[in-house]
Amino acid sequence: MKTILGLVLLVTPIVPAAELRVMTYNIHHGEGTDGKFDLERIAKVILAEKPDLVAIQEVDVKTGRSSGVDQAAELSRLTGMHGRFGKFMDFNGGEYGQMVLSRFPIKAVTNHPLPRGPEPRAALAVEVDLPDGEPLVFVGNHLYMTEAERLAQAKALREAVGADPKARVILAGDFNSKPGESPMGHLRERWSDPGADETAATWPSDEPKVEIDYILVPTDFRKVRYEVLGEKVASDHRPLMGVFDYGGTQ
Repeated sequence: MKTILGLVLLVTPIVPAAELRVMTYNIHHGEGTDGKFDLERIAKVILAEKPDLVAIQEVDVKTGRSSGVDQAAELSRLTGMHGRFGKFMDFNGGEYGQMVLSRFPIKAVTNHPLPRGPEPRAALAVEVDLPDGEPLVFVGNHLYMTEAERLAQAKALREAVGADPKARVILAGDFNSKPGESPMGHLRERWSDPGADETAATWPSDEPKVEIDYILVPTDFRKVRYEVLGEKVASDHRPLMGVFDYGGTQ
């Protein structure tokens, strides 16, 4: 309530929009297009965007290919974010899969197995609380390989994390699917694709021509920014960054 010149006015308080910063990045097991394994430069790319949540694909944990480095632990250390690793399979003396980084404490983690193609696949789901106090499930994905196999994986993914239409769930990752293919059509029945009205090609990193990396959000999230970043060398994919208004308060 505010008084001006003796008049009493009822003023509706302005509730600031809450923005959520989300990134997805296929890091090619840390190997850049220059042949160098350099997790520090990958961490710098991530930190420059100040993301709240990051889905990272093609992560090695103590493999011979990556000189025995626990890449999930190292990326968590370098970024100062909470990290969780989701294993696809044993590989080259270690493990291969994906990970999630979160600015928010992680309350729960589930690595959902998906129908396999030539390699095992899983969806890594973490639950966090956003600043408005409401929970959100953030799911990292890396689908593979034929369209039929990826559609089966998309259906299993939707059943595992998208059955409740009211639940706030974000999918992010390398879906290995072009926008017009059936896996993306199936997932868009449940989630909003912020890049549907623009081209967001991420691969190959030197001159992107193919759109296969996505961030899919609840239908009530509003896109503020959706951008393929300019990093060309750190991986064979470019990172994809999204900023969304989820309507809460900071």
